Amino acid sequence: MNRTALRPLARILEARSRGENPDAIERENLRIRHEQMRDRSRTRAEGRLLVLGVMFFCAFSVIGARMGVLSASEASEPRAQAAGASIIAQRADIVDRRGRILATNMETHSLYAHPQQMVEPERAAKALAGIFPDLKEERLIKDFSGKRKFVWVKKKISPEQQQAVHDIGEPGLLFGPREMRLFPNGSIASHVLGGAGFGREGVHSAEVIGTAGVEKYFDDVLRDPAREGAPLELSLDLTVQAATERVLYGGMKLMNAKGAASVLMDVHTGEVIAIASLPDFDPNDRPRPPTEGNPSDSPLFNRAVQGVYELGSTFKIFATAQAMELGLVSPETMIDIRGPLRWGRHRIRDFHNYGKELSVTKVIVKSSNIGTARIAQMIGVERQKQFLEALGFFKTTGLEMVESKGGKPLLPPQWSELSTMTISYGHGLSATPLHLAAGYAAIANGGYQITPTLLKQSGSQLGPRIMRPEVSARSRAMLRKVVTEGTASFGEVPGYAVAGKTGTADKPKERGGGYYKDKVIATFAAMFPAHDPKYVLVVTLDEPSENSGDKPRRTAGWTAVPVAAEMIGRIAPLLGMAPEVEPGQLAGITLTSN
Repeated sequence: MNRTALRPLARILEARSRGENPDAIERENLRIRHEQMRDRSRTRAEGRLLVLGVMFFCAFSVIGARMGVLSASEASEPRAQAAGASIIAQRADIVDRRGRILATNMETHSLYAHPQQMVEPERAAKALAGIFPDLKEERLIKDFSGKRKFVWVKKKISPEQQQAVHDIGEPGLLFGPREMRLFPNGSIASHVLGGAGFGREGVHSAEVIGTAGVEKYFDDVLRDPAREGAPLELSLDLTVQAATERVLYGGMKLMNAKGAASVLMDVHTGEVIAIASLPDFDPNDRPRPPTEGNPSDSPLFNRAVQGVYELGSTFKIFATAQAMELGLVSPETMIDIRGPLRWGRHRIRDFHNYGKELSVTKVIVKSSNIGTARIAQMIGVERQKQFLEALGFFKTTGLEMVESKGGKPLLPPQWSELSTMTISYGHGLSATPLHLAAGYAAIANGGYQITPTLLKQSGSQLGPRIMRPEVSARSRAMLRKVVTEGTASFGEVPGYAVAGKTGTADKPKERGGGYYKDKVIATFAAMFPAHDPKYVLVVTLDEPSENSGDKPRRTAGWTAVPVAAEMIGRIAPLLGMAPEVEPGQLAGITLTSN
């Protein structure tokens, strides 16, 4: 930029020649320079103000337009535009197939003490012992009077207990916020849910972890923050489960049984709608595992999933179905049942004398051990093993609870021809009631393998085919006759066409081998309705004895069958099944030409 000199020489010389003051020229030039600088600064400032004004105008225009749009739109909850998971501190709920709560969380408090801050430790100990009967006053006094700086008093307390402790007025008794697992239905489905406890814990928080059942099996899922608290949906129906347990408990008491178990399963999906084991427990106050004695005597023992039993004559239908599948027999084939059937030094006998021969159907209806053993001889060792393995009797059921790992079937160490014969009528192979339910589901659903599950399914979950549909239908017809003409006559439920098979197995001794003469496992495996089965029900009673007559009656027909019939009558309407007339057989009339 060119700048004008403040004292130009030519003008200075000219001014001096005229006798004027040269300083006036410098002042004039300085004034002109300042005016030019001021004009440039003003122009620059005006430009900046103009740009700033335009920017503010645009901003306010956008804001005003957005406010106009929002005022004209309907109110709605804002939604996240980017994928992300919020951190969920709580453990997810567990619900039944209809969304009803089985397990949830509850805010509560823990109680702890700072002994060195306590004013009257003895008075506080006496008051606490009155509020919590399980606490010992002497122990509390010892803890409060020692050198400890921190003492846990109770890990979880109710609001009423908290208020009672607060009323003591002891500054050394303090509360900590805590989340606990709550099972609002008490003992209903207790073996399935299992229970929960505390893992890592501090004064102000505690980690809730599963200790058994589905709570432990799905522990990572229930604690996964990525699921954003979505509940775990089980296949159980709470109403049906409650009715099942109520009837089973009454049946166990009426039949003087030591324990009982039942399984209700959908034959097309494998969903376990109800599963019960008695005696049971309250998961809100889960008892400690036993340290001595027989584990099966504990209420924690799940007889339906862990209980491995010889299930008696309920196995006979498997041998018959396999023989029909192989084309060895038909329902009308006559079987020699003269006995006893000898194999080495062993003898196989029937409960009654049924004559010289029976049809295959009558072998099932009358429950002939000899007839079933002869059918098993036709099948052979290897083919029997393959069939039972396909039905799932060689491994655990895989049900989604930690206890199912303990329910592995007991197979004979050496599978001989004698083993084949005895296994055909339910002795020599031990399995759980859940295994039996899965096996009967294959007969009920047209011959497809089924896998039991505790998770709600969206549709049919059929596995590989095990038997032809016609074999399945013939087997169901035989099982129907067991109820209408055979050993399960007490199992008839008007309007629901029950089909099934009884099984009474002598109970093995815990020590020394052999069997008890007066202790049995009584089982009834049923399906309904027989012409189009939708559900399989297995009821097992441990050491039942029906004592209304002159002599105790322990067979499944007198014990397990009436309990199952009562159960079906109660739960079928809850499952949405209306009573219906059983379709009759059409007369074999054909039209012929003249």
